[in-house]
Amino acid sequence: NLSYTLMSKRKLLQLVQQGDVSGWDDPRMPTIAGLRRRGYTPESIRDFCERIGVAKTDSTIDIALLEHCIREDLNKRAPRVMAVTRALKVIIDNYPEGKVEELEAVNNPEDPSMGTRTVPFSRVLYIERDDFREAPPKGFFRLFPGNEVRLRYAYLIKCVDVVKDSNGEVVEVHCTYDPATRGGNTPDGRKVKGTIHWLSAAHVVKAEMRLYDRLFTVENPGDIADGCESVLNPNSLETLSSYVEPSLSNAAPGSRYQFERLGYFCTDLKDSSPYHLVFNRTIGLRDTWAKIEKKG
Repeated sequence: NLSYTLMSKRKLLQLVQQGDVSGWDDPRMPTIAGLRRRGYTPESIRDFCERIGVAKTDSTIDIALLEHCIREDLNKRAPRVMAVTRALKVIIDNYPEGKVEELEAVNNPEDPSMGTRTVPFSRVLYIERDDFREAPPKGFFRLFPGNEVRLRYAYLIKCVDVVKDSNGEVVEVHCTYDPATRGGNTPDGRKVKGTIHWLSAAHVVKAEMRLYDRLFTVENPGDIADGCESVLNPNSLETLSSYVEPSLSNAAPGSRYQFERLGYFCTDLKDSSPYHLVFNRTIGLRDTWAKIEKKG
């Protein structure tokens, strides 16, 4: 985890203004090394430093500003790809068995010069488990029995059945697709509110996901009389066995991506290899539905 309060703003500003990145892996500079390994760019840190300035007295800056700076920078430069962190199997009953299509996907809508890529599509897919609800609450527009959603870059599908295990947990979702809606279009003009991402189960690449969150459970741990250890966030790191699209099979260490609808991720500088991909979450995307669920 990173906490930029470990280093004075003055020292941090001096480093980035000088363009000195030689110390980014120096163990004496845990903040800079952590920032780099998490995927923060020099440009985002310079932007952050310019925004906060330097004062002679101690002050506290909301980390949300730093997060804003990295989101703004990576939004312009990071290619979009698809990944699934917590997989749920979807079977499209009326899609031909053995058929594989190559669908065109945009690399970054903010920069058309980054072009497009192709992603494989087949009868059996993986989607995010959070994108399905058997009994959806009001305002949930993703996949649920009887509802139709748009698969990003692909087709419209409708949930027709579910399969549960012995514990009553949904392990498979059965759907039908509309062949006329390739690319997500609706020739008849019908409205579909939900769009979700997916992966072809036969073509996925396994990857380890490290989901980082805030290190502390309060805004200013320095104000805690018992010491900051008492307010450490037990969920500040979650490690998952996940999947990414095949275009990332040779992702180089330090490469940055936006995993669509999940956040910005960076291939780990030390632990990742073509035989064992490791992605660190730099920062998440804003998820309106997650905020609604948190409020209850």
